[in-house]
Amino acid sequence: MAVELCLLLLLFCGSTISEVQPIYKPPPGTLDFGFVPSKTYDTGAYHEPGAIGILFKVVHAFLYLVQPNTFPQDLIRKLAQQQFGNTQGDYQKPENVVLTLQAIYYEIGFIVSAALGLLFILLLPLVGLCFCMCRCCDNCGGEMHQRQKKNADCQRSCFATFLFVASLIISVGVLCAYAANQHLTNQVRGAKKLVNSNFKDLKIFLNDTPAQIDYLVNQYNTTKDKALSDLNNVGPVLGTRVQEQLGKEVRPALDAALTMAGAIRETKEALENVSVSVEVLQEGTERLHANLTDVKMHLSNTLNDSACNAAQAASTCNIIRNSLAQLNINANFSGLPGVSLQLAKINDVLKIDLSSLVQKGYAAFNDTPDLVVNQTRNILSDIRSVLESIGSNITTFTRALPVQKILADLMVHLTQSEAYVQDYFPLVEQYDFYRWLGCLILCCMLVLILVFYYLGLLCGTCGYDKHASPTTRGCISNTGGNFLMAGVGFSFLFSWVLMIVVVLTFVTGGNVEKLVCEPFEDKNLFKVLDTPYLLNKHWKNYLAGIIFKNPNVNLTFEKVYSDCKENKGIYTSLHLEYLFNINELLNISMYTEDVALKIEHIQINLSKIILLDEIGKENLLNFSSSGIDGIDFSAYLTEINKSVTKVDLLSFANDLEARADQLPKGALENALKGHANNIRVIHNQQVVPLEQAMSTLNQSIRLLKRTSSELMVKVKNVISAVNAAQDLINNNASQVIVQETKKYMDTIIGYFEQYTEWVKESISMEVAACKPIANVIDTAVDIFLCSYIADSVNTFWFGLGGSSMFLIPAIIFAVKLSKYYRRMDTEDVYDDTENGNNGYHKEHLYGIHNPVFTSSVEQW
Repeated sequence: MAVELCLLLLLFCGSTISEVQPIYKPPPGTLDFGFVPSKTYDTGAYHEPGAIGILFKVVHAFLYLVQPNTFPQDLIRKLAQQQFGNTQGDYQKPENVVLTLQAIYYEIGFIVSAALGLLFILLLPLVGLCFCMCRCCDNCGGEMHQRQKKNADCQRSCFATFLFVASLIISVGVLCAYAANQHLTNQVRGAKKLVNSNFKDLKIFLNDTPAQIDYLVNQYNTTKDKALSDLNNVGPVLGTRVQEQLGKEVRPALDAALTMAGAIRETKEALENVSVSVEVLQEGTERLHANLTDVKMHLSNTLNDSACNAAQAASTCNIIRNSLAQLNINANFSGLPGVSLQLAKINDVLKIDLSSLVQKGYAAFNDTPDLVVNQTRNILSDIRSVLESIGSNITTFTRALPVQKILADLMVHLTQSEAYVQDYFPLVEQYDFYRWLGCLILCCMLVLILVFYYLGLLCGTCGYDKHASPTTRGCISNTGGNFLMAGVGFSFLFSWVLMIVVVLTFVTGGNVEKLVCEPFEDKNLFKVLDTPYLLNKHWKNYLAGIIFKNPNVNLTFEKVYSDCKENKGIYTSLHLEYLFNINELLNISMYTEDVALKIEHIQINLSKIILLDEIGKENLLNFSSSGIDGIDFSAYLTEINKSVTKVDLLSFANDLEARADQLPKGALENALKGHANNIRVIHNQQVVPLEQAMSTLNQSIRLLKRTSSELMVKVKNVISAVNAAQDLINNNASQVIVQETKKYMDTIIGYFEQYTEWVKESISMEVAACKPIANVIDTAVDIFLCSYIADSVNTFWFGLGGSSMFLIPAIIFAVKLSKYYRRMDTEDVYDDTENGNNGYHKEHLYGIHNPVFTSSVEQW
């Protein structure tokens, strides 16, 4: 099949010559294969005619008027499939008669136009001959005598104007014909560069294909290297995946155990804070009580002073005396139960470092990737060998294809074709010169006629003297008339030759435009060629029959041309899967079956992982039975929620000082203020520290209360979670490992899938992109045949034909006008009394000799 593939490339490229890159985006993933190397093709298969393009559009519009019918696909198919025999009876068959009538109907515009041209060719020389013979007999204006009319000047001006307009139109037509003639020559001279560009692109097409194939093969190393990288990092890849799946249960269990270890330490700290705080509060309240008792006693002694009996102080002293009862402690911490028993049990629990045990569980679980590495060493070496053998098989298979030899043969044929074109191109230019010269001669025929007409108009107009009689006209005027008649004579001589050329080029160029160029542009021509059984009555698809020897393959000219126009790969454009199915070569199972088998044999044992041993679990149970849930938290909270003293000592001192200010100045006032200062000192030195101790006790008691709440249930839940995670590792980890191993295998195989899909996409769209083949067809048909030849030829006959048609009115006006410019032999003479001095005067008035008039008088 490989040989057939190469022969197919040879056939297609060779036939194309004799007859005349999308960017890949890899699928989502981790692999980047880069871009298939490709060079830019130089040929731009598009022709911009420039300013003459306006004339081309005018000609196309005229052809549309002549032939407005659409491209007759069905008619051409029937005509091509119809068998016309050599006998008269075959042509008289009803179906053949119908086809003939349909063809005539389609070509009716060309037929009518050609018939008018033939009529012109036949009649104009005949009319010219009769006209000459008639003038030789002094008829048809041949008599050198001009009858005088009152509107002679008006007629002369009109004839001159009409002749000038007709000459201008003929001039425009000549210019169009000359421009088309010169345009075709210029394009033929510049065609060599375009031809060389096409050959250059075809050589690039052939030279780049081996490099592109090698690039595809070499990119297997990218796949292999990525797969080997994952295999070398099987711990971080597969081990991490297994760890992540197991970690969904293991990590929360270990986190809960670690949290419980932290709770044990916090519980110890809280119990120690409670013990210390209670002791501080008990001692502090006793000392505060004693100090407050002393303050009350001294205040009472002060208030018993005789100064308080005075009328002005009695009321104030009584108020102060009544408030002394408030100077007393409010909270009593002496009756709170101790927590030494619970603290002793917690200290026993902390003798075992539960956090360290949990960290060992973490460490053991985090060693999962290392366990995977240690248990997969042997399998990985086998997989590496399989990958290396796959790469070797691909390289061997690719090199077994005779691509280089076939491409070398193609290059030889291409070089020979290029040499053939280069050898014959000077001959083409030579023949084009002959054509250019012939067309130039035709244009010169019209130019000669125009020269006579323009000279006749110029001499006749400049030399005309309205006071001169017809027999006395000047030499310049007479020469102008002779030029006009010369133009008429050459018009009769050349017009039929010009019209013959016009008719032939019109019928040929017009039908090429309508039957080849327009259907080629809208691809209807390819649809006709793709008609089943058209080019070969035994083949449904002609192109498939030529290439594959199987006409049932759905391969059409239109599809191949469109794909190559889009610069798709030749594999896709020509459906080469019927010769060489790349899908079979790149069947993923061929490459991954051995790899999958090796990966499936991976066995990983995680039973060595111990999350939390029995000592740690027993330690958790001891913590739950430490007795912190038996602490009388309500008794603590009751006392904590009380204030240290019944009254705020600062407020009491401030109030006492304010009362003292109400007393008369003296020893009583100063004594009371001294007591107020003592109370403030007691508040700062004793009450504030007690409040801080109460705050610490409050936080610790509430922490213990939260921790002790359903402590047994919490501990059992942690132990159950650890046991469940351990059970997952010991008993159910194999399922997780199998699942993650399959995912890991899918990842490795996914690299091969990406590679094969990239190869398929590259072969379809980038390898051997056949844009040059489409460019060759476009160059041969669209540019050479249609843009260069057909448009130029059609514009040539359009200008030449228009000029030839306007020779008829030019002949008429020139003959009429020459009568007013040429010197006549005789003239009309009128008496002044008869015509009121109209017409020409008698000879005696001007002394002009008139031989005719003199002889008439003498005879008379």
